[in-house]
Amino acid sequence: MFKGKNIFFIFIGLIIASCGYRFTGGGDLPGGIKSVYVKTLENRTSETGIENFLTDDIIYEFTRSGKAAITEEENAEAVLTGAVSSLTIGSVSRHNSDTSSQRRVRLGVDLKLTGNDGMLMWAQQGIMGDEDYNVSPDKSATEYNKREAIKILSKKLAEKVYNRLTDNF
Repeated sequence: MFKGKNIFFIFIGLIIASCGYRFTGGGDLPGGIKSVYVKTLENRTSETGIENFLTDDIIYEFTRSGKAAITEEENAEAVLTGAVSSLTIGSVSRHNSDTSSQRRVRLGVDLKLTGNDGMLMWAQQGIMGDEDYNVSPDKSATEYNKREAIKILSKKLAEKVYNRLTDNF
């Protein structure tokens, strides 16, 4: 009786394993690129320094994966450029009609990967992410919470960018 159930579960497990499911970002970079230069992103928002967070986090994602070397522009097979295109902040929850208790920062990024021959290899506009943070009666504490939320969001967006770059669909 139990033997039949075990065989059934093994069979189901094999079917699921063979369905082609895989982790995102498991592929290679477009065109089999092995070296990339990541230019500091342009900042089109009013939030200073955000382009540095995101550029550093994208470089970290490339370095962590080991699929492509980060190199100087003149030695790279491709260059990743782009801009932090939007940053919005909205209330998520409120104490009352005048006071927010939690806000959400939403960030948008536009990127493109160009080969060293100038040919466009990959582009994505409007890659979005958001992160919530708490609002405090102390303005400096709220500003600190916002900055920390932006740092967390930057890491999430960098991972999303890398996954999109390495999706081989």
